[in-house]
Amino acid sequence: MMAKDPRRLRIGVLGCGPIAQIAHLEACRKARNAELYAICDVAADLVDRMAAVHQPARTYRDYDAMLADPDVDAVIVAIADQFHVDMTLRAIEAGKHVLVEKPLGTTVEECLALRDRAAGTGLVVQVGNNRRFDPGVELARRFIREELGERIALKAWYHDSVFRYAMTDNLQPITITSASSRRPEGDPKADRRRYFLLTHGSHLVDMAAMLGGPIASVRARLSVRFGSYCWFASLDHEDGTLGHVDLQVPIRGDFQEGFEVFGEHGSVSGRLHLPWFHKAGEVECFSARDRRYQRVLGEDAHTYKRQVEAFAATILDGVSQTGATLDDGLASMRALAAIARSAESGEAVRLADVKGGV
Repeated sequence: MMAKDPRRLRIGVLGCGPIAQIAHLEACRKARNAELYAICDVAADLVDRMAAVHQPARTYRDYDAMLADPDVDAVIVAIADQFHVDMTLRAIEAGKHVLVEKPLGTTVEECLALRDRAAGTGLVVQVGNNRRFDPGVELARRFIREELGERIALKAWYHDSVFRYAMTDNLQPITITSASSRRPEGDPKADRRRYFLLTHGSHLVDMAAMLGGPIASVRARLSVRFGSYCWFASLDHEDGTLGHVDLQVPIRGDFQEGFEVFGEHGSVSGRLHLPWFHKAGEVECFSARDRRYQRVLGEDAHTYKRQVEAFAATILDGVSQTGATLDDGLASMRALAAIARSAESGEAVRLADVKGGV
């Protein structure tokens, strides 16, 4: 068991729902340079159950009370997508650093307003694209930056499986629900097209932009057959890289998430595992200069824990932020909205012009 650092970021987690129970509460407890200082939820029964398991120093049912606690350095916003922007704004107003779950928001306009409001505050606001902290993905990013040379093309895909929960239910804790939990109006999951694109597509477009460079425009198609939603999108990256992404939810087969990047001096290919296995992605980087492959093995791949550690290191030690920034979160929201608009119109859509949500 790794010992905790003497100096730690004191984190308050907003929300005791599924993603907090499955990922964030444990991540804060295991992170070497952070501690789970407080939890907050309007549902008293959830707060009591999670406090018994995770033993934070403080518990709250009122978010403003947690934000007023001077010992809370930062908050993790782990609630429904529709509340992300408002709760992040309130944390910023209170002078707290924020790690907000992906997607950053549900419309381009609210993400842009949040980005502009946070500018100049000196606060760290990171978006929870935890796949960035897979050791294989980190190797790919470093190789692309240092050895690949100019990019030529990128392909990335995300295929969720009808059988995924048979694999993950035994890996995750049994989640506890409450009738007192605060939920968005209606049922966000009822609109499957919108829900799948926001939930799963946010991983895909962040990966494409991170490895292929900023996306300038997209042209997308959508097919809905037999309960499966399939988006194919061609990308024009700002540096001239040609890209292709496909999102299929669900498929009748194994979960698949991966990428290929081809460049001037080599190539990168990767296949990622479901994050709950805590296993590094199978990523290989080929250098034409020495005709050798590089890959990682045996690395710590608890991506949610490593995400918290990187967040804390940026705040405590001034380490450059490696997680998704507000600009990254805004760019992902633009890409998702552009894919939705392009699939509706059949025309290419520039990210700079897109408005609204998915």
